[in-house]
Amino acid sequence: MKIIVVGTGFVGLPHAAVMAEYGHEVYAYDIDATRVAAYKTGEAEEIERYVNEPGLVSAIQETMGRYLFFTSDITDVVEGTDVFFFCLNTPPKRDGSTDLSYYTNAGHTVAKLLAERKDKKRVVLVNKSTVPVGTARLLQNIMNEHNVENFGVASNPEFLAQGNAVDGSRKPDRVVVGADTEEDFQIIRRIYAQFVNHVRIRYLETTPETSESIKYVANNLLLTYISFWNGVGARIAETFPNIRMEDLKIGVTSDSRISTWGSYVSNGAGGSCFGKDIQSMIYQLNQAGRRTDLLQAVYNINEYQKVYLIDRAIHEAGFNFNQKTVALLGLAFKKRTNDMRDSAALKVVEALLAKGVTSIRAYDPLAADAAQSYWFNPEKNHLFERITYFNSAKEAISGSDAVYVSTDWEEFRGLSHTIDTTVQPPYLVIDGRRMIPDAQTLVDRGYDFLPVGGMFMKGKR
Repeated sequence: MKIIVVGTGFVGLPHAAVMAEYGHEVYAYDIDATRVAAYKTGEAEEIERYVNEPGLVSAIQETMGRYLFFTSDITDVVEGTDVFFFCLNTPPKRDGSTDLSYYTNAGHTVAKLLAERKDKKRVVLVNKSTVPVGTARLLQNIMNEHNVENFGVASNPEFLAQGNAVDGSRKPDRVVVGADTEEDFQIIRRIYAQFVNHVRIRYLETTPETSESIKYVANNLLLTYISFWNGVGARIAETFPNIRMEDLKIGVTSDSRISTWGSYVSNGAGGSCFGKDIQSMIYQLNQAGRRTDLLQAVYNINEYQKVYLIDRAIHEAGFNFNQKTVALLGLAFKKRTNDMRDSAALKVVEALLAKGVTSIRAYDPLAADAAQSYWFNPEKNHLFERITYFNSAKEAISGSDAVYVSTDWEEFRGLSHTIDTTVQPPYLVIDGRRMIPDAQTLVDRGYDFLPVGGMFMKGKR
């Protein structure tokens, strides 16, 4: 099959690479010529400046030039295309609604080209981006506006977890396709031939509107699980003495009706999906006159979770952040990615600066460059000049008065030794990811310890 993937970000690039692995002729299209040029080099450093996913570089290198092609101009490759996949950024607006400007602009661009094509065979336009219910109809209207002939629209949402996007594309737990006609279903079945009738993978065909809704309900439910454990499980363990958080999780999730996923506790869920999608669902339902009390509560709990450890440090540990230096370990929203979108670290930095910290010493194995690009805007806010970036956790901790662990990188599990050999008490350790299992050793040596999902432990001095 001949495929054009519109948009080469965290969704589009892995999707294009894996579709090429299965032998399809794939053109990965992006209007950002600089990004396209970086991908064309095939070099890991250039590719990972934009998307850093395990296995992605090798997948691109093995298929580029044979099945996978990068371009910033699809004018000459539209002829004969079977399917367009739209993998575009759909950020939230201030009111929670979805900004579809990237999507509609791409839709008009593609429609103009399709209207002029000589080959009038059936082409299917597929949304992989998470878009509001009814967006497939919006795309249909755009095509009709340009008098495009013989086309269909479909929804095929991605369910990828960042840090596992390549393997998730190769071995999805489900493939959901929403379309209107059997002809369109048949075309998409040829794209996903390896998944149809698979013994393990659920292949579901439904309406476009149902498909669009499945993605929203799934992400909203996942965030609800996370917020329940943060808002209830963690609070119980932080309030009452002698509660073991890990035992609490095992005891509760041993019930086969209760999922183990989401039972971890943290300083809030981030990334490009959860926060944006729940805001969009709230907006869509509110616009229809429906109440959204549960969704709003889930969203509020998750947003507060990103900063509440700083409040706990002030009220429970008696720590005064004013004129202090804080080491911030982890900037990406989770391990194995350099994605900063909606990361808890964004809120942590804002909160620390608001409390008057003199300096933030930051370290992340992958996301430092992305963070510097995000915060470097001295004309807008000189406070961000207080952030300094380091090449290791030890360097960041050196000279600090407290450390805040914000991302669950595995290397932070050995942090006790680093702290003990780098700084001396009095010193506050804030563990937003429960990455320090041997915290009692630190406390016995005089360090104060404040974990998510646990009570404050005063250092023995």
